[in-house]
Amino acid sequence: MKPLATILLLTAITSLPVRAQQPQMYDARSKINVTGEAVVNVRPDKIAVTLGIETSDPDISAAKQKNNEIMRKAVAAIRECGVPDKDIQTDLLSIEPRYRNDYQKEVFLGYFVRNGFVVSLNEAEKLEGLLTKVLQAGVNYVHNVDFQTTEFKKYREQARELALKAAKEKADKMASVLGQSVGLPLQITENYSGSPWTYYSSWGGRGSVRNAGMAQNVVQDIRSGSEETLDTIALGKIAIRANVSVTFELKR
Repeated sequence: MKPLATILLLTAITSLPVRAQQPQMYDARSKINVTGEAVVNVRPDKIAVTLGIETSDPDISAAKQKNNEIMRKAVAAIRECGVPDKDIQTDLLSIEPRYRNDYQKEVFLGYFVRNGFVVSLNEAEKLEGLLTKVLQAGVNYVHNVDFQTTEFKKYREQARELALKAAKEKADKMASVLGQSVGLPLQITENYSGSPWTYYSSWGGRGSVRNAGMAQNVVQDIRSGSEETLDTIALGKIAIRANVSVTFELKR
């Protein structure tokens, strides 16, 4: 019977040629690497409104009662706008004592009760009336109005397809200047940077995506009927973007 050390040594020696036989791959083909970007602008069909109620009183029970009363009025007002209960969700609830000097706990200001909730709307025309009614009911804050699309995946795939076409167009034009042509794609990578969508409007949102320097890239508007303007809220567009990097074989 062979010693264990001898068996291990023979096993190690036997495995060495297997690793040595694996050649290192080197692709000597001429290549060109380009990026393509596309932006699809769509009209929002869902709106998430984040609202806040803040009340205070030296007595904690009174502070809570004030908050609950405003909340009841606000929910009733939201229901009057045709919003079902399932689309009204609590987002935040907190109770804290506050002082004029929080560090030294001097001069007690009272107990502050904060209640935040989110209302989802599927009809943009309800937004104006809803905001008016909840503010009249005593809501203190409109923290955020988030415009969304329920068909994000569909438009993201459309933007990705347009980005790939933009990359191919860019590669063809660059190669033709050098007297060459583009072959099959060797590698495709989708690039991610920040949020894949941005909401903007004509009066100023998170920034327009229409960039004059966007050569060989695509901006496409998806329109649904006429553009809609509410009394004081002008609906903008959601810009859904895609960015890809593609490596093509370069042929003479």
